[in-house]
Amino acid sequence: MTRRNGFFGRTRTWLGLHPRFVAGAVLTVLALSSLAVGLLVGAWSAVCRDCPSIAQIYVWEPMQATRILDRNGVLLDELAEERRTPVDISTLPEHVPQAFIAIEDKRFYSHNGFDYRRLVSANVKNVLSLEITGGGSTLTQQLARNMFEDIGTMQTLTRKLKEARVAKQIEEVYSKDQILEAYINQVNYGHGWYGIETASQRYFGKPAAELNPAEAAMLAAAVNAPGRYSPFINAEATLNRRNLALALMADQGYLTEAAKEQWQQVPLPESRHGTEVGDVAPYFVEWVRTLLDTRYGSSLYSSGLRVITSLDIDMQRAATESIEAGWDRIEGLPGFRADTYEEVMEERGGAPPAETEYLQGLFIAMEPATGEIRALVGGRDFNDSKFNRATQAMRQPGSTFKPFVYYTAINSGMPTSTVLYDAPLVINMPDSTEYAPKNYDPDFRGPVTMRQALMFSLNTVAVRLGVDIGLAAVAQTAREFGLRTPVPAYPSMPIGAAEVIPMQLAEAYSVFANGGTRVRSHPILRVEDPSGALIWEPRVEAEQIANAAAVAITRDLMMSALNNGSGYPARDPAGGNLPYTIPAAAKTGTTNDGSDIWFAGFTPDMLALVWFGFDRRRTIVSNAAGGTLAGPVWGSFMRSLYVGENAELDPPQPWPWPDGVVAREIDRETGRLANEWCRANVTTEYFIAGTEPTEACSPYSGGLFGAPVRGTLEDSIRADTIY
Repeated sequence: MTRRNGFFGRTRTWLGLHPRFVAGAVLTVLALSSLAVGLLVGAWSAVCRDCPSIAQIYVWEPMQATRILDRNGVLLDELAEERRTPVDISTLPEHVPQAFIAIEDKRFYSHNGFDYRRLVSANVKNVLSLEITGGGSTLTQQLARNMFEDIGTMQTLTRKLKEARVAKQIEEVYSKDQILEAYINQVNYGHGWYGIETASQRYFGKPAAELNPAEAAMLAAAVNAPGRYSPFINAEATLNRRNLALALMADQGYLTEAAKEQWQQVPLPESRHGTEVGDVAPYFVEWVRTLLDTRYGSSLYSSGLRVITSLDIDMQRAATESIEAGWDRIEGLPGFRADTYEEVMEERGGAPPAETEYLQGLFIAMEPATGEIRALVGGRDFNDSKFNRATQAMRQPGSTFKPFVYYTAINSGMPTSTVLYDAPLVINMPDSTEYAPKNYDPDFRGPVTMRQALMFSLNTVAVRLGVDIGLAAVAQTAREFGLRTPVPAYPSMPIGAAEVIPMQLAEAYSVFANGGTRVRSHPILRVEDPSGALIWEPRVEAEQIANAAAVAITRDLMMSALNNGSGYPARDPAGGNLPYTIPAAAKTGTTNDGSDIWFAGFTPDMLALVWFGFDRRRTIVSNAAGGTLAGPVWGSFMRSLYVGENAELDPPQPWPWPDGVVAREIDRETGRLANEWCRANVTTEYFIAGTEPTEACSPYSGGLFGAPVRGTLEDSIRADTIY
């Protein structure tokens, strides 16, 4: 082919054809196009008997995605085969519809669904390129194609006829604005995002009503080829087409030249917004989905429900950051012998296994007064393992079980001043074996108060105390507090041998935070239909099940465990954790083999629980401890809520003491009332009224330093029990 002297110069040939022949061919195509258009307009029923009927057009409604929102209305995810949330065109800035008109159908408001000039121009291009490249379809025709699947997508004459007929009927039924509104709410913008609202939220993290001209132009550019024009797939091609849309908006008078140049300089988005699988709160969203699926079935994915959940997206991000730092910290310890998460993922290189090999974990943040879940991490990688360890796992709670033992003892009338004995303990079992619990610290402390025993998480004391007050009574307390898994009355039960579901453990701890009221956790606040009308509001399940006085005293013991005991790493000011000015209580947990480490604690208005371990039990590190490994994660999260300019919550007031609790100064060594004979180890202790000590300490009292001791060294060495 040679070119000279213009488009039809004397010596120009095209594919070896004489220029006059080419000109004639073009004129013939134009004539045939006009004839085809005339036939099309005059004989719809004859050429398209199986086209969608006008009745279908009247009743057509787009499938709407169910939207999962956080408590403040932030979009978390959408549940639908085609993710779509319609918007009213009147709520959009005028440059949004203008962008679509400029690049897709500039004569939209002047044609009747069929643009003859555009069709002829497209056919000329098809002839010159010797292939069907598309083009010529109006927005109404594109809407018709998207509305009715049986029209098809192949570039055939039959499809064009059907498309044109449906487009003409749409124009007869609806106004131009209604057609344009349906179009921008229906089309695919890439990545399975249908409709402009969903696309705007995913690409830019904002509602469509807040789109600027550059963003509107990018979305208008995307619909031409959503598999190509995405900034996450082909940024260069997307930028060029977006800028073309902006240039066309200027050419057609929608933008000034200065505005066009300004908006063409705006960068494209670099990452998705909202929740895709693996982002923000996937375990929480999947939990919500399963609950909704049970209630609504398949209609969940097409009915456009608005699901307002209890999750706070800022708290979720804080929880995720805290536990990720915990994973990194543990995997960096010299004693960590397993492969790290990164090493496992790099070495595997294939489909995910039935169970993960790397260190796992979970995080639950719950508002104790209501049971609302504010943040939830159910595992390390949702794409790799969808098993939700927060709601589905069964793990040994270790010493986080001990507060139920101490509550049972206090509620039975045992004063907190009772001196217990930390010494070697051997229990003869019915099968002739021996059970000998060990402390985390191999040394024994001898006589200790109940507060000291819980503060330092002494296993021998907890087991002996559980046996003394009755293992069945302790198991009953655990069930009443919310543990619905079996709690067998074995001697090892007081130190957390029975497996629990983490979410149920969090619910049980809410009793301590709430002054005796148990709540059931829930992730959904309400469900609305597309118009915003309430259709379901789950009932908050709360019940007063415990003695408020005994709960308050046990909670005070747990405050000592956090402030000065095994939970101190979560308070440690040097580590940047929760300041002492924030009232809080907590308990650590570590199983004997170091395979489960826990930290469960709460303030008056927020409860959080942290766990680390492997799916297949194995030691995490030698000398693993819940306080040092899980405690900083809890402390970091709580600090983010209460400290700094971006604090989510105001610092809470301390818990008030309920009626029926009295305070006394006692001698820590003897458990008796303090006086001039014992001023070196005086402390304030709290009692259920009527259980407080009445005898003052004296150098002449009998017993161990005159103390009421639960067991001497001799009878603590060996004990028989029936359970």
